[in-house]
Amino acid sequence: MIVAIIGSVVLYRAIVQRGSGAGGYRVYAIFRDASGLVPRSRVTMAGIPVGRIDGIRLQNGMARVDMVINREVELWDDATVSRKASSLLGEFLLVLAPGSAGSRRIVDGDRVRVLQEGSTTDDIIQNVAAITRRVRDVTDRVGDVFGNDEGRRQLAEALRNLTETTQEINRLVHANSEAITHTIRNVDHITTEADPRVQRLLANLERASRRVDDILAENQPNINDTVRNVQETVRNANAASRDLREALGHVNSITAGVDRGEGTVGRLLRDDHLVNEVEGVAEGVNDLVAPIGRLQTIVGLRTEYNFVANGLKSYLEFRLQPREDRHILFQIVDDPRGLIDRRSVIRTSTNPADPAMWRETTETTGRGLRFTLQFARRLGPATFRFGILESTGGVGMDLNAMRDRLEFRSDVFDFSTSQLPRLRLMGAYALLQRVYILAGVDDVLNPQRTDVFLGAQLRFRDEDLRTILLFAGGALGAVAR
Repeated sequence: MIVAIIGSVVLYRAIVQRGSGAGGYRVYAIFRDASGLVPRSRVTMAGIPVGRIDGIRLQNGMARVDMVINREVELWDDATVSRKASSLLGEFLLVLAPGSAGSRRIVDGDRVRVLQEGSTTDDIIQNVAAITRRVRDVTDRVGDVFGNDEGRRQLAEALRNLTETTQEINRLVHANSEAITHTIRNVDHITTEADPRVQRLLANLERASRRVDDILAENQPNINDTVRNVQETVRNANAASRDLREALGHVNSITAGVDRGEGTVGRLLRDDHLVNEVEGVAEGVNDLVAPIGRLQTIVGLRTEYNFVANGLKSYLEFRLQPREDRHILFQIVDDPRGLIDRRSVIRTSTNPADPAMWRETTETTGRGLRFTLQFARRLGPATFRFGILESTGGVGMDLNAMRDRLEFRSDVFDFSTSQLPRLRLMGAYALLQRVYILAGVDDVLNPQRTDVFLGAQLRFRDEDLRTILLFAGGALGAVAR
């Protein structure tokens, strides 16, 4: 009983001292709106509780908030106090920034003059309503473009033209060897059929020359000049016949060489190994063209509103999918927390009440561009991704349901040594065929950086982009050679 009485007295004194502000010093701030703040709410600095709200009262039409701050926490004349939402239910807390060391130090009873009152729950609700209206406008416009008969007809016609072009290329590649064989056979047939006809032509020329000689002999006195001209013509014809015989001899020689398998054409017709190589090349071209015909290019445009960061995060996404179960993901991300500057300063003190040495870490976050390059493989309803995620190493997993209309995505990345990895959880639902609405939580493992977001995404296939990529790849290959 004595021990219980002594313990009760000690506990009562501790509660009374804490309630009266013992062990800390008092400061106050003047707010235009103190909604969501209640006595004994936390006062934090860098995510660590350093005090509490002691009281709230009206002063000259403004809200005066009195705070009790721990003795070991130093505040300077340019210190800042801001009102931050601790949940979506309208609860708020106060966040202190100590200010610049070296200016006048704030003592008991002083006022913190620099304020950042932040957004209220009504502001957040209004922002969400504005985003919803924008999403509705986007869905209406997409429905106007792709939801009518003309849009569906144009899309079907483009797919049909692409299929016909691919089939025509495949047919031409397969028909090359047969066309060459057919051409050689035609040449051989022409040379074979031409030889007897040329022989008959020469015989006719000889008979004609004899007749001309007879005519010249009979009309010698009158047409000497004419005869000389005719003789010259005959000599030219004889020379032409000799040239023609030589040409026919060369043609016969070439035809015989081709028949024996000599020369390029002869080897092509007689050499089975060469024919097999030509067929292998044709099959290789077919194997090269087939994956190109299956390649799909998917473009995604996504925008998210981060409530805590109070900013829009935008994604431009390209997905190259050669098969249904695998793809390559490339993203360009405009992140309001894209650039993070962390600096650590070691401070020393000769004050016996303070530590001899301690480290202060400051973190500055700014907007910047990041990129993602990941390889993905799908196994059933799950898709596993790995690679670079928002300019850091990362992995991810996607779960699809309801014929891919519902998607759950989780990402783990930014394995920094000063904090836990960044874990992001997101869910997306397809309102229309290409339009998704999504929501999620970012940086779950680090409470001081946790954020909630809501957004929309437009995802569609772009066949023209695939053609551009193919021609760009060929141009780059030619430049490299």
